[in-house]
Amino acid sequence: MLSVSSARILLISISVTIGIANNAFSQSVATERSQLNIPKMQRAPVLEDFADMKLNEELENQMVKVDQFKQNQPRDGEPASQRTESYLGYDDKNLYIVFVCFDKEPEKIRARWERRENAFDDDFVEVTLDTFHDRRRGYMFWSNPLGIQAEGIWTEEEGEPDWSFDTIWQTRGQLTEQGYVVWMAIPFKSLRFRVEDRQTWNITLLRMIPRANEWAYWPHVSARKEGRLSQAGEVVGLQSISPGRSIFLIPYTSFRSFRALDTRNRDPRFVSDRQFDGGLDAKIVLTDNFVLDVTANPDFAQVESDQPQVTVNQRFEVFFPERRPFFVENSDFFATPLNLLFTRRIADPQFGARLTGKAGPYAIGALVIDDQAPGRAVADDDPFYDKRALFTIARVRRDIFKQSNIGVIFTNRQFQDSYNRVGGVDGRFKLNQNWVSGFQAVTSSTRTLDGQKLAGPAYNAYLYRQGRQFNYEAEYRDISPNFNTETGFVRRTDVRTINQEISYQFRPEKKLISWGPRVFTDHTWDHQGTRLDATVGLSMRWQFIGDTSAGAFALTNRERLRPKDFSVLPENRDFASNVKGFFFGSSYFRWLTVNGEYSRWAGINFVPVAGKEPFLTDRSSVELGVTLRPMNRLRIDNTYLSSRSLDRQTGANIFNNHIIRSKWNWQFNQALSVRVITQYEALLANPSLTALQTTKRFNADFLATYQINPWTALFVGYNSNMQNLDLLRTPQGTQIVRFPNRFINDGKQLFVKFSYLFRF
Repeated sequence: MLSVSSARILLISISVTIGIANNAFSQSVATERSQLNIPKMQRAPVLEDFADMKLNEELENQMVKVDQFKQNQPRDGEPASQRTESYLGYDDKNLYIVFVCFDKEPEKIRARWERRENAFDDDFVEVTLDTFHDRRRGYMFWSNPLGIQAEGIWTEEEGEPDWSFDTIWQTRGQLTEQGYVVWMAIPFKSLRFRVEDRQTWNITLLRMIPRANEWAYWPHVSARKEGRLSQAGEVVGLQSISPGRSIFLIPYTSFRSFRALDTRNRDPRFVSDRQFDGGLDAKIVLTDNFVLDVTANPDFAQVESDQPQVTVNQRFEVFFPERRPFFVENSDFFATPLNLLFTRRIADPQFGARLTGKAGPYAIGALVIDDQAPGRAVADDDPFYDKRALFTIARVRRDIFKQSNIGVIFTNRQFQDSYNRVGGVDGRFKLNQNWVSGFQAVTSSTRTLDGQKLAGPAYNAYLYRQGRQFNYEAEYRDISPNFNTETGFVRRTDVRTINQEISYQFRPEKKLISWGPRVFTDHTWDHQGTRLDATVGLSMRWQFIGDTSAGAFALTNRERLRPKDFSVLPENRDFASNVKGFFFGSSYFRWLTVNGEYSRWAGINFVPVAGKEPFLTDRSSVELGVTLRPMNRLRIDNTYLSSRSLDRQTGANIFNNHIIRSKWNWQFNQALSVRVITQYEALLANPSLTALQTTKRFNADFLATYQINPWTALFVGYNSNMQNLDLLRTPQGTQIVRFPNRFINDGKQLFVKFSYLFRF
């Protein structure tokens, strides 16, 4: 049997050796390319030119027609079930794309009035433009049949879209008796590309029909191959166009009136205030390829709260995704296998600057930003009061071969005399049309506030296969005991982990689209060779038409706790459990989407009463999501999470955790919407069996939005939070005490924010 070190060496060697040996071969294989020669138009097309779903005769020779769409899912390679025609042309300022989508059952088309970037459950069309012609990164432009738009970035390395990208473009959509038509105008100023007399881009066109789970592309993007841009067609014919130089200035002004519980000082107290504020975001196109983003005194008051997650009785930190616009845009420039940039560590920035762009084969990203949170989270008399942390991140990635790359990254967090620095190298190698391998090696250097110095490396290696039926993933991760990243997200240190996953999909291609098993293993050791975790599991999944799926899973898990983890343990203690559960999801009905999961297992009480050892419990969890669309302009998203823990000997409750969330959105038109969110959380704890406290919280959030484009908008909002606590005055001072059935409003806020885009 292989040792952990041997397994690491073997996996890295196989990954790198095969990558180097086979890259030259994989890149020499000729592939068939589709090409579009886009004509220049004498006048701009409009939606009315496609009345009765036919192109105006005046424009017949001014736009190129595409109509050979083929399925990616569910029947890879077969013609699309519904006829689709796309027409493309351009002038000096814009690229025009018009989708004419015929439908044999037009009454079943899903098209609803939604907030921008929130209509992904509808029928939709999409164009992806790889303007640098490198098959690595592309701009995505998406629209539902009513013209509700979204835009994003497709990164071949990530294999999924990043919808944080924002730009200015135009859409119009119209339902007809035969289907629908979508008109798009994409300004060249909204894209980045090299200035050349003749442009050669890559392109994919997509139509998605949710009721049939059908993804139809031009040219054919096969599910049998890894990647999308690697199978894209080519666009030629664009001449004498330029992205130009442009400057986006987005100033904002805001008003806040709030009352909140201040816990920074020895005596907690309520504070109230009214504040007028302002700030500026700027986007400066320095060259055709590089963009500088600057933010001064950013305001994130309109950002929606996080989706609920269970955070009770967790050993390790729970990951919450970033939602603030400045941080999520162009985040792919900084992505690496190990998450070394987790921007939620930056809680309260005052100023920031980000440079991103591409120079030849080099992709470059740099970020400098401060964080006021460390100095605002302490009392007025604390020596660190009002002090700031400074974050610096630099990333360079070089393209090699076709769709392979190598890169370096450096991160630094500086706070007073302390620092945390991480640097390293990584690579991704596309071996052939299915197999991809990669690695990362980094090291950290840390000085704490008390002068202690720590240093340690971390490694990652992976190999995966993506295909229509057989898929495989393997990953090795080695995080040394002294490795530390204060800018990233690494749950555990002092671990060596090997994960593997194998899945196979049978494809009847009828009402049952696919089904098949997935086998996965997860083994973790510390650097002394002690086995910490071992998991072996099996799941089955069935996929039906109507965006409906169901499945079941079972796994065996062994977890070892050490005295260094829990001081009450006299020695290493093993805990074994079997987990069983099932899941389902369906959007079969236009007005209803349901997703759910139930699981039951033997869990561990990580938070027993003081002096007691962790012990096994009977655990169960329920996750349920229900989205209702009773009217075309109303969307109601409901979420229920439940986690329950019982004492195995007595059957007594250790804790019950319930989270109920409901979000209502009414869309008056493309620009105007009103949203209301209510959320109730209750942790009911048994003080005789757990050190957890009974906690109840109720939050209400109201937001009215008038948004002309991603940056010109007016927000009016109100939020309020209540908890089961109170202030108790004692001879020792004021204390915060939780009462089972007593509530106070510990925070409420009214805000108004207006921002406006000036584009030069």
